[in-house]
Amino acid sequence: MHFCLTGQYTPRALNAILENPATNRQEAARKLIEAAGGKLVSMYSVATDGPGVLVIFDVPDPSAAPAISGLTVTAGTLQNVKLMRLFTQDEIKQVRQNAAKLRASYSPPGS
Repeated sequence: MHFCLTGQYTPRALNAILENPATNRQEAARKLIEAAGGKLVSMYSVATDGPGVLVIFDVPDPSAAPAISGLTVTAGTLQNVKLMRLFTQDEIKQVRQNAAKLRASYSPPGS
């Protein structure tokens, strides 16, 4: 399952990065994700809302994604973290087919 994690570096993390500007945060992310049985797909630095990161990764166990996210927060590396499950086009096609089957079973408010 693919996930997208976004967040901003904490002031503590930014100070550590400035003290060692050659630090490789991508390798740190790769190591954590691989330890969870996953694969780092891509990682980008972003400037929105302060210096931050956008990481796309694939993990076989969906419970690994919030564990990865939580570790980055509790370690003091990231703040304002958002974690999203990404769906392939084949997966979303199945979701749409399931929704079409279930449509008749749902009564919206006011009906």
